[in-house]
Amino acid sequence: MDERIQKYDDKMTKTMGNLEAELATIRAGRANPRILDRITVDYYGTPTPLQQVANINVPEARMIQIQPWEPSLVKAIEKAILTSDLGINPSNDGKIIRLVLPELTEERRKELVKDVKKKGEAGKVAIRNIRRDANDALKKLGKTDVSEDEIKELEDKVQKMTDKYIKEIDKMIDAKSKEILTV
Repeated sequence: MDERIQKYDDKMTKTMGNLEAELATIRAGRANPRILDRITVDYYGTPTPLQQVANINVPEARMIQIQPWEPSLVKAIEKAILTSDLGINPSNDGKIIRLVLPELTEERRKELVKDVKKKGEAGKVAIRNIRRDANDALKKLGKTDVSEDEIKELEDKVQKMTDKYIKEIDKMIDAKSKEILTV
């Protein structure tokens, strides 16, 4: 790939990575430890990601079990989960915290699909903005000693790159939507 458009491909790849991470945090009926990715716990005065202070596993299809490495963290983890946007009430036995994920209602599933589509649309907008930046940079190149044909060729490559990423976003949205709607 031409080094003049390589950085835009890298930016589009990062955008895809961000979208993938965001979609992974959306709960789809089954227990997925990734929904806890954004939760931080106050660990000796420092906000620390939950994965760094506890062992997280999924013993059943709709349950996540969190076992802190230090029993003194149980209350802090419980508080972090309650103040998050998960909407799940944790229960603990003094050593282990259990999150039982409620069955998703049809209405909630449809809301989640809308949310997925909104995030996908935002990803597409980001990709298109990167394309616009690339095309602006290429137009500036045109004012130097680069031929118009070469500029046109690079713009076509950027457009093909954009189309490829937008198609990937559509696939990601469809896959996540199917996962959410599957009962």
